[in-house]
Amino acid sequence: MDLFNRQWSTYRQIVDHDLMEHRALSAELAKALNSYLQRRQAKAEAEAGAGAINGNPNLAMVDLGCGDLALLAPLLRQLPLSSYLGLDLSPQVLPLARQALGAVAYSCQFQQQNLINWAETHQGEPPVQLLHSSYALHHLSDQAKGDFLRQARQKISDDGLFLWADVFRQPGESLANYLHRYSQRINSSWQVIETSHRDAVIHHITNFDLPADREQIVAIASTCGWRWQWLWQGSQKAEALAALTPI
Repeated sequence: MDLFNRQWSTYRQIVDHDLMEHRALSAELAKALNSYLQRRQAKAEAEAGAGAINGNPNLAMVDLGCGDLALLAPLLRQLPLSSYLGLDLSPQVLPLARQALGAVAYSCQFQQQNLINWAETHQGEPPVQLLHSSYALHHLSDQAKGDFLRQARQKISDDGLFLWADVFRQPGESLANYLHRYSQRINSSWQVIETSHRDAVIHHITNFDLPADREQIVAIASTCGWRWQWLWQGSQKAEALAALTPI
């Protein structure tokens, strides 16, 4: 089995057994998107009067680290988007995402691209209304997260919404303590997956994960032009979903 298949097999087991509470996260994500769409529609109706047309004809979405869309695809198929762009570093996963999404009424593209590269390039293009990122930004340093947030602010419309799902440290918690806590959690409560897979996850997080301190990232986001709202926190006080809107 090649590296991608081994890693993806582990990822699928984590999702299928809900070890990181993806089900609750997906439900909160759906609620946030539906609420945003309702606000947009109400604003359009108020501006256009009784003759307003239902729908959101100008609603472009960029998904940063789209993965295989196994959980998000059913929701995406219901959204009245004008376009969708799914980005991921892994080229092998993009055909899986395209297959999971299937036929939709809007323009749909999948690209292999680094989210930092996306934020840095093509500034000045028409803004997008929806940004989504799930478990991707925690691989960046705090400085790089700030750079991304500053650049991404320039690429989203003033009435846009950025939904950021990720792992975060508790206020004041050191990275070392977080990694120790998360590793203990994997060894004690992820017994449903094989030891070799648990070891692979621990190796990954201890070498690549840099989750932000909750309070510090809110302050960083504010300096980059974002208003922050926590929407959901997992029971283990690591996974969380935030809604960022332009100031």
